[in-house]
Amino acid sequence: MKAYKGIKYTLFACCYIFWVASGVLITVGIYAKVAKENDVVDTLATDPALLLLTVGSLMCIITFLGCFGALRDVIILLKMFLGILLVVLILQMAAAVLGFLFSEMVLQRADSLMKKAIVQYREDMDLENIIDFVQKKFMCCGVDYYSDWSQNEYFNCSEKNPSLEACGVPFSCCVRNPNETVFNTMCGFETQRKKESSIKEHVHINGCLDKIVVWGQQNLLLIGGISISLLCLEIFMIVLAAAQLDQIQKVQQKRKKPSVRPNRT
Repeated sequence: MKAYKGIKYTLFACCYIFWVASGVLITVGIYAKVAKENDVVDTLATDPALLLLTVGSLMCIITFLGCFGALRDVIILLKMFLGILLVVLILQMAAAVLGFLFSEMVLQRADSLMKKAIVQYREDMDLENIIDFVQKKFMCCGVDYYSDWSQNEYFNCSEKNPSLEACGVPFSCCVRNPNETVFNTMCGFETQRKKESSIKEHVHINGCLDKIVVWGQQNLLLIGGISISLLCLEIFMIVLAAAQLDQIQKVQQKRKKPSVRPNRT
């Protein structure tokens, strides 16, 4: 009995933690979506707010099944929770294997998505902040090269472009001086018109995709450790759900068995 209660409340605690986390994701996603007002970006790949809402909603549904099923011993909910977790686990493992086998295809897809994000840079405040963060963090500009910013309508280097930022790059591409107190946000002005040799000291010219890949290779242990930890946690919750189901079914079978009375002579 003690072992059963331990399984039950451990599963409930794990699900409850993820349920609370899903609520936070949904709240942040709703706030970000409302704050953007009438932005046109509405795809999972390029809208962080929509991605947060989707992931948070899925987590909320799955963990609710686990919480309620574990706490109230509802077999159907526990089976649904167990089945969904198994599917998620299989999909994650399949994605990892396919990503390893088809790494070139994954890079091409990432290249395409990142260039699409550059096109929509000014259309989404969250997307803009993420791109600026990545470019400042990895000291890069664009996807493959700084000239990728010509694909954005505001930075496009054409004579018909009326934008003040025409032929430029975002300020996050600029080389930061550690000693400067006031940062010039117009440092990328008309960068694409200048020769490469004259802008290297002021703007990062190499793209972000290669630098992100290199960072990933240098931090394989960290990434692998986090991934394995999440997988182990999922497997742990699957084992707990399966164990609780088994215990509930055993109790129900015992209750169904008719009691055998001794014969009196």
